[in-house]
Amino acid sequence: MTRLGVVTIGQAPRIDLTPELSRWLPGVELVERGVLDAMSAEALATMGPADDDHVLTTRLADGGSIEIGERQVQERLPGVLAALEAEVDAVFLACTGPFDALPHTKPLFVPDALIALGTAALATAVGGAGSARVGVVCPLPAQQDFTVAKFARRLAGQHVLTAPSSPYTGTDATLADAARCLLEGGAELIALDCIGYTEHMRRVVAAATGLPVVLARSVAARLAAEVLDGLRTATAIAR
Repeated sequence: MTRLGVVTIGQAPRIDLTPELSRWLPGVELVERGVLDAMSAEALATMGPADDDHVLTTRLADGGSIEIGERQVQERLPGVLAALEAEVDAVFLACTGPFDALPHTKPLFVPDALIALGTAALATAVGGAGSARVGVVCPLPAQQDFTVAKFARRLAGQHVLTAPSSPYTGTDATLADAARCLLEGGAELIALDCIGYTEHMRRVVAAATGLPVVLARSVAARLAAEVLDGLRTATAIAR
């Protein structure tokens, strides 16, 4: 069986994530690791973002959430990734946040680029004569400026709408409100830009707006499935 490492920037296990990944990745064994695994409460308290750092949010093993700095995660990711690569055939980074290029020896699926590029392609597909106007739900207000820039780069400078609603501390009602805000602003396609957003949340947004909704974890997992299927086929032929 193909083994896929799943690296969360929070703590494993991600019971809110891996059951859905398993449905999109049949025949794949998931092996989880977390950047914050085994850290004490005192150590976690030091992970907050500096004033000039990108803010990220993630889930802890106890079901709570935490806001951390991108730089803090970036310092720890290479070691976690290198250790996990020895056990798996490929690695899935369970975060849509921005990171510097990570050294790797196995295929590495980075949702940050996959969700933005996938949304841009779908905006063209559903936009008729032009590109559909994109609205993005991101977890935190502090992430909105970066989110606009990230998606606009792939949308030929199109103005991107954003609204915040955390997948960890928000509710269906707050998520629906954020989605309706994007609809009222003119969005024709909505992206949920965090691995924490679930298939249930995608349906909440679709029901609230009647718009197509792009789910980060689904896009990244389905693309990973294509590559992993190729790896299985190549291995079978080699045998």
